[in-house]
Amino acid sequence: MVADPIAITRSVSIDPNEIEETFVRGTGAGGQNVNKVASAVQLRFDLQNSPNIPEPMKRRVAALAGSRLTKDGVIVILANIHRDQPLNRAEAQARLVALLREGAYPPKPRIATRPTLASKTRRLDAKTNRSGIKQGRGRPRVDE
Repeated sequence: MVADPIAITRSVSIDPNEIEETFVRGTGAGGQNVNKVASAVQLRFDLQNSPNIPEPMKRRVAALAGSRLTKDGVIVILANIHRDQPLNRAEAQARLVALLREGAYPPKPRIATRPTLASKTRRLDAKTNRSGIKQGRGRPRVDE
């Protein structure tokens, strides 16, 4: 069976065969069921060796992944929120896609919006200078 590629952006998609899923016993709520059923999913995606992802995107995703990225360049995502294995599997895959989508586009450069101290000083100096010019235009004061 050939699985459909997972779309990240319009131009980037990953092959589901690149994703390796391992099912492990989950923690948390579930009573005795937790001890019997492997419902948690450990998803592994080899980011460094993925042929479908461009290099600049790999660098951005690696920075975003943080501690989820191993030294070998593999992203590891553990999903054990749900008691049901298919729900955990979908959750892990959704988190991987969200991470890849976030790294797909370069961040917008920050535009400085606050005036610098030097520009504030220049503005106040210009106002003081202009004030002095206008005061010089008045009638001469007679000092007693």
